[in-house]
Amino acid sequence: MLRTILMTGVLVMFGIFALGFVFSIFGGLIGLIFLLLGFAIKALIVGAIAYFAIRIISPDTARKLRERWSGTPMDTF
Repeated sequence: MLRTILMTGVLVMFGIFALGFVFSIFGGLIGLIFLLLGFAIKALIVGAIAYFAIRIISPDTARKLRERWSGTPMDTF
C-alpha cells in the first residue's frame, strides 16, 4: 500500500512537471490561439447583429445575401 501511495505521488509530480513544461513552451501559442478565438467570436457577433439589422430594415437585401453565401436550392444540384 505504501508503494502505491508513493507511485501515485511520483506520477502526480511528473504530471505537474509535464504540464508546466508544456505550458512554458507552448504558452505563447496557446495565448495566440485564444486571442484569435476571441476576435473570431467578436466578429461573429458583430456580423450577426449587422445581418439581423439588414433583415429588419431590408428583407430583400438579406435574401440576396443569404442566397449569395448559402446558394439557392437549384444551385446545389
